[in-house]
Amino acid sequence: MKTYLRIGIPVVLVILAVVFILRRIESAAEGRGKKPPQGPTPVRTAVAERGDLPVILDALGTVTSLATVTVRSQAAGNITQIGFREGQDVKRGDLIAQIDSRPYQAALAQAEGQLARDEAALKNAEIDLERYEKLIAEDSVSRQQLDTQRAAVRQAQATLKTDEGQVSAARVNLSYTRITSPIDGRVGLRKVDVGNYVAAGDAASIVVITQLHPISVIFPIPESELAPVAKRFRGGATLAVTVFDRSGDIELARGTLTTIDNVVDTSTGTVKMRATFDNNDELLTPNQFVNVRVLVDTLANTVVMPTAGVQRGADGPFVYVIDGDTAKARQVKLGAAFEGRIAVLQGLDGGEQVAIEGTDRLRDGAKVVTSEAPKSEAPGTVPTASESTADPTREPHRGSTTEHAKADGSEPTGSPSLSAANAQAPPPPAGQGAKQVQ
Repeated sequence: MKTYLRIGIPVVLVILAVVFILRRIESAAEGRGKKPPQGPTPVRTAVAERGDLPVILDALGTVTSLATVTVRSQAAGNITQIGFREGQDVKRGDLIAQIDSRPYQAALAQAEGQLARDEAALKNAEIDLERYEKLIAEDSVSRQQLDTQRAAVRQAQATLKTDEGQVSAARVNLSYTRITSPIDGRVGLRKVDVGNYVAAGDAASIVVITQLHPISVIFPIPESELAPVAKRFRGGATLAVTVFDRSGDIELARGTLTTIDNVVDTSTGTVKMRATFDNNDELLTPNQFVNVRVLVDTLANTVVMPTAGVQRGADGPFVYVIDGDTAKARQVKLGAAFEGRIAVLQGLDGGEQVAIEGTDRLRDGAKVVTSEAPKSEAPGTVPTASESTADPTREPHRGSTTEHAKADGSEPTGSPSLSAANAQAPPPPAGQGAKQVQ
């Protein structure tokens, strides 16, 4: 046993010494292989310029008719005529259906005959009353006979009023046999055919008429976004609204905001709004799902820069301003954003070069080598209404939420997008949606 110990201990010590030496050699090699300090950091820049940046609100909405009528019968009988074709546009008062009117015509004639008979009875009672009034002056009849005749006249007058009411009711019932359209609109698929028996109170309808011109879109916005919209709307401003199809690729119609609901839905924290559209090309159909864009306001002559240049730090959002060959961090206050551009409310005066790429390697005071962004990415080139809507194949707006920059630089909270849109009319969607950037 002692022999093994005498041999094993030296061997272990030799192994440990070899491992130690090898590690020292590796450390020395790593030190010799380190790259020398790098030179200036390459960055891509863009110029923060002054321009107009419209503010938009994106939402999801449903097309809703301003008037929808389910036509049901108010009279009982067999249908003798259908006065429309399915899908036909009808005017107020156009014939929808005709019910067999013969029983109602007979009832009207009977009521009119009763009225004529009671009119004759009243006339006779009035003549007798006149006679009694003359005879009472000669003391030829008793006072009781005169009073009885006066009561007979009043009774005949009351009977006549009842008869007149029955005649009016018979005429109304007869009018119910001719069913007409109460609104201008388009009829749908008919539910009954000629020869079917219908009655008042039937659950089944004859047809549904829907108004298409004009038409509306109802959409909710979060209550946190209500203040700027309500302020402009209550101030008399006309807020332009544009709707797109479900995918957001195709512009369907342009209209105006007409109504803001008077309550907040406590279950969702949203307020409903209604926009109205002429719908002359009939691209909007009731219950259709659409993407909605509301032009809320326009930030005029504001500093605009690419959103890619905005950084976040402990003190809030900041940008790297390139001064010669040096990058300087500058705190900024941000506004609305749209299609990769963001308004800078404080911190930039316009004309400064800001870093938009390579910023992850920058520090305040770092040396840089700059290259300018392509002209198409210049921040001042905000599209006009005609430019932004001329090409419907532009990449659609996919986002429906945005983040709002806070003055204190704190982290944003998500909410439906209040972002920038076109100054004259909301342009079609583009990019990945308007985003408010902290």
